[in-house]
Amino acid sequence: MAKPSKSFTCQSCGATYRKWQGQCDSCGEWNAIVEEAGSEASPKGLSAGKGRNIDFVPLDGPSSAPRRLVTDGAEFDRVTGGGLVPGSAILVGGDPGIGKSTILLQVAGALAKTAPCAYISGEEAVDQVRMRAQRLGLAESPARLAAATSVRDIATSLDVADPPRLVIVDSIQTMYVDNLESAPGSVSQVRAAADTLIRLAKRRGFTIILVGHVTKEGTIAGPRVLEHMVDTVLYFEGERGHQFRLLRAIKNRFGPTDEIGVFEMTDTGLMQVENPSALFLAERRGDVSGAAVFAGIEGTRPVLVEIQALVAPSSLGTPRRAVIGWDSGRLAMVLAVLQSRCGINMAGRDVYLNVAGGLRIGEPAADLAVASALVSAALDQPLSADTVIFGEVGLSGEVRSVRQADLRLKEAAKLGFEAAWAPPRRSNRPKKDTADSPKLRISEMRKLMDMVGLFDLSGSGAEAAQ
Repeated sequence: MAKPSKSFTCQSCGATYRKWQGQCDSCGEWNAIVEEAGSEASPKGLSAGKGRNIDFVPLDGPSSAPRRLVTDGAEFDRVTGGGLVPGSAILVGGDPGIGKSTILLQVAGALAKTAPCAYISGEEAVDQVRMRAQRLGLAESPARLAAATSVRDIATSLDVADPPRLVIVDSIQTMYVDNLESAPGSVSQVRAAADTLIRLAKRRGFTIILVGHVTKEGTIAGPRVLEHMVDTVLYFEGERGHQFRLLRAIKNRFGPTDEIGVFEMTDTGLMQVENPSALFLAERRGDVSGAAVFAGIEGTRPVLVEIQALVAPSSLGTPRRAVIGWDSGRLAMVLAVLQSRCGINMAGRDVYLNVAGGLRIGEPAADLAVASALVSAALDQPLSADTVIFGEVGLSGEVRSVRQADLRLKEAAKLGFEAAWAPPRRSNRPKKDTADSPKLRISEMRKLMDMVGLFDLSGSGAEAAQ
């Protein structure tokens, strides 16, 4: 019999070591290395036996688009690429209490009307899941519930001739494989449990959704290989103080990435938001300085959101820079460009920046909107309420073009905006007016100074900004 092998595995990144050490050399985490014992030592390399030949097929062979399971949730189907693909594995992560179990129970309850669904909970009892289903109005749904943590029992129950079309496992960190000595939630347990369930789903042809816990940094806990094993990775985002929740696709083998679905948290569960732009701009006031409307792109969807800036004299030796919903490094870059290239002095003044509605913006196209909001706040001059702004700002003060400008302008015109500050069109592309926006006036900004020149630089606020 082979001698049992022992290894020390980092619970954060999955790196293995022969002996224990305080800090992981791979990810830098402290006190994350735990001793794990395998069932038996595995041999190194291949045996002397000969394998079978692999059949290679041409790239232009016949293939068809996968048939999808369409739920009642248009926002959820948008994020997944048009519905659930049979035999696919989906990983859903998010902060505790953000609504992961709620939205998945709603998906299972809605889909169970047309296809058999199973919801397996490793954290709650069946009665607890039923109470949540009654609160969501899903008490009459034909979805099947179970409370189990043994992967062997779950695999035996699902490895049948007619399995459910959708299986939800909440969560993968609570599942355990009985032939491993490590505790549930460890790297080896999470990897083995996920591999067993994913292989079963692909062999039997049902869709499996795995709920994953997140670390304090916001990433899915367990080995990074877990995200590589699944077909789709979804993150559920949202601020505690806002009722909006965003379901974002980080990885999708069957659809676009960075696609978002917008939901609103209510007493009866998560409600779909079909027009997030109108909802984000519902409480906007157009006569306040430091407010600019940014026309962004989230996946394939245009989203208009208000960017708010506040510039105030600082009583500290080092002025404060507070950012919510945007990258603080890009804010520092925009402030430096405004001071060096445009003469807008922000030294000795506190700067506060907020993206209204709890949305997090990651694309550089928001640079021009942020700069406009900062200049408006510094000069105390409100921007026009019917103007949208987008464009990337370079270190030399130039305004660079961004992707899908026509789609941004079309969304702005649909919501009643009449003007836009945008980067110049590329010379190799024809300038064509948007069909749905014949009255949209476009002011092309080639340099950041062109935007600053639209403000009145002779007022009292301008003297303070010099």
